[in-house]
Amino acid sequence: MPRPEEGGPRIEDFLRQWFHVPQEEGTSKVCSLTEAVSRHLSPGMSVHIGCTHGRPYALMNELMRQFWKKDPRFTLISLGFTGPMMALVRGGLARKCISTFYGDSYPTPGPNRVYQKAYKDGSVEFEHWSILTLPLRLKAAAMGVAGLPTRSIRGSSMEGDNNESFSVVEDPFDKGKKIGMVRSLQPDIALLHAWVADANGNALFTPPYGEGFYGALASRNGLILSVERIVSTEFIRTHSHLVRIPGFVVRSVVEAPMGAHPSGVSSQGIPEMEAYADDYAFIEEARKASHHPEKLDAWISHWILEPRTQEEYLQRLGRDRILFLKGKARADSWYAEILDHGRQMNWSADHSAAERMIAVAARRMVKIVKEKGYRNILAGVGAANLASWLAYTTLRKEGYDVEVMAEIGFYGFAPRPADPFIFNYRNMPTCKMLSDIEMIMGHLVSGPCHQNLGAIGAGQVDRQGNVNSTAIPPHILLVGSGGANDVANGSNEVVVTVFQEKARFLERVPYITSPGTSVRTVVSDMGVFEKQEGANELVLTGVFIDGPEDNLLEKVGMVQGQCGWELTVRDPLERIPPPDPIDLYLLRAYDPLGQFLGKD
Repeated sequence: MPRPEEGGPRIEDFLRQWFHVPQEEGTSKVCSLTEAVSRHLSPGMSVHIGCTHGRPYALMNELMRQFWKKDPRFTLISLGFTGPMMALVRGGLARKCISTFYGDSYPTPGPNRVYQKAYKDGSVEFEHWSILTLPLRLKAAAMGVAGLPTRSIRGSSMEGDNNESFSVVEDPFDKGKKIGMVRSLQPDIALLHAWVADANGNALFTPPYGEGFYGALASRNGLILSVERIVSTEFIRTHSHLVRIPGFVVRSVVEAPMGAHPSGVSSQGIPEMEAYADDYAFIEEARKASHHPEKLDAWISHWILEPRTQEEYLQRLGRDRILFLKGKARADSWYAEILDHGRQMNWSADHSAAERMIAVAARRMVKIVKEKGYRNILAGVGAANLASWLAYTTLRKEGYDVEVMAEIGFYGFAPRPADPFIFNYRNMPTCKMLSDIEMIMGHLVSGPCHQNLGAIGAGQVDRQGNVNSTAIPPHILLVGSGGANDVANGSNEVVVTVFQEKARFLERVPYITSPGTSVRTVVSDMGVFEKQEGANELVLTGVFIDGPEDNLLEKVGMVQGQCGWELTVRDPLERIPPPDPIDLYLLRAYDPLGQFLGKD
C-alpha cells in the first residue's frame, strides 16, 4: 500500500471504505400483507403454513381474504390444523390437507365439525402423518435428498395409507433389519411468523422451535415472512444466535404486530422482545362458533374477512385485550391467577371421574419409573398431560431425578399451576432446554440413549393396546396422531388414559394411529388394564372401589359391560381406593377451572 506521503490513501479512510459493516444491508423486501399474498400465491399451489410456537395467522387471514370461496385448490401443509385454522377449510381454500392433527386443541383436544364435514362429504382430502415424520419429510426436501429414515409410522394404518410416501426397506447398514423411510415433501411456498427481521428478511425466532424451519428452506418459491417489527441488520447481527432464516430464502417481509394471534410469541427473557400469550378466550370462541354454521360464518366475517389490514384487526381486539395477553406471557403471572382461582374453589369437593383416572394413572407412572429407572416422561395432551405433571411432581418430591418434556421443544420444565394446557407459556422459563420436535421426539424419545416413559390419550383402544385417535372410516374424522405415533414407536413404555365406554374399548380398533407394542398400561375411569410379562393382551388388573364393602364381582361386571372384548381378569384383582387428597389438591391447582378434570 502506498504511504500517505507518497500519494496513497490514509489508512483510516481505506479501512473505512473497504471493511465498514453497514447498519442496513441487502435489498428491501418490505411490503404489505395484501401485496405479499397477491404477488406470491396463485391457485393450485402447495402452501406450507409454518408452526414454531406460534403460527402466521396474519398471513393466513390475508390468504383467506383474497381466495375466500374462489376454489383455489390449494394443498395446505401444516403441523396441525387447530383452532381458527378451520376457516381455511370452511372458506373452500383447500383441495388437500397434509398434517398430523385436524381438530380443536384447547381447552381439550377433540374433533371439529368443519373438518368432520369436509372428511365425510369428501370435499377435502386429508393426509395423516405424525408430529415427527411430517417435519422429517420437509427436512429431506430442504436437504435435497429423496427421503429420510424413521422409527415412526410402522405398524400403524398410516403405513398403508401413505404407501406412495412411506416405505419399509432393508437397512443397508444392518443386514436383516428393516427401516421406515419417509419421502421428501417440497411445498411451492411457505408462510412463517417471526419475532423480528431486517428489511432483507434475515429473521430472529425465539424457542421453542416446534417443527423447525425445514418447510421454508425446502420451498420452491421461498418464504413469505411476517414479523412483529422490522429492525436494522446491525440488530440482527447482535442476536445472530437466534437467526434461523437467512434473507436469501425470503421473498417478502411484512410488518404485522401480533401477527401470530391468537397463538403467541415468546421472549425468553430478551429485553427488546415483548411477548404475548395464546388467546384462549378467542380460541374457545371460535370452537363454540364452529358448532353452528351461521354463527361460524359471522365469526369469520368479523375477525378475518372484514378487517382490511392488521391494524384494523388489532383495533377489533382492543387495547385492553392486547395488554392482558402481554401480561399473561410474564413468567410470574400464574401466581396471581391461581390465587384468584384458589379463593373460589371448593378444595374439599369429592373427586370427579376424570380426577380419579388421572390420579391413578400418575401413581402407576410413578411406580413404573421407580421400578424401571426411566429418566424422562413425555407428556401427551389432556388427561395424559396432567397425569405426567402429577407423576413428575410426586417423583421429584420423593427425590427421583426425572424430567418431563413436551413435543414441540419443552424439556426439563417444572409445571406451573393455573393453566393445564400442555404448551402453557408460564412453563417455558422453567425449562432446562428449549428446542424443537426433532430433538424431543427424534432423539430424547426414540434415540439410542432414550429412557422414556410416554403418556398419551386415546379416542379408542383395543385388547392389544393399539390406539386410534385418527378416524372411524369412512365417515368419522377424529383428530389424528399428533405425537402419539412417535411416542408409541419410540418410547420404552407407554401409559394410555381413556374413558371407559364400549365404543372406546374395542376388540380391534378400525384405524391404528399408534401400535400397541409398547403400550403396557391403560387406565380408564373404572379400572387399570395391563399386559402381563411376555403377553400382548390387556388384562384387567385393578378396579376402582369406594370402600371395603364394595363387591368386586359387581365392579368387574360394570367394567365388562363397557368393554368390547371378553376380559381376562387377573387373580388377585387389585382394589384401587379413591385418590389421595394431596393428589387432588395438586391436580386442582394445575387445572382450577376443571377443563380436563371435569366439574362433576
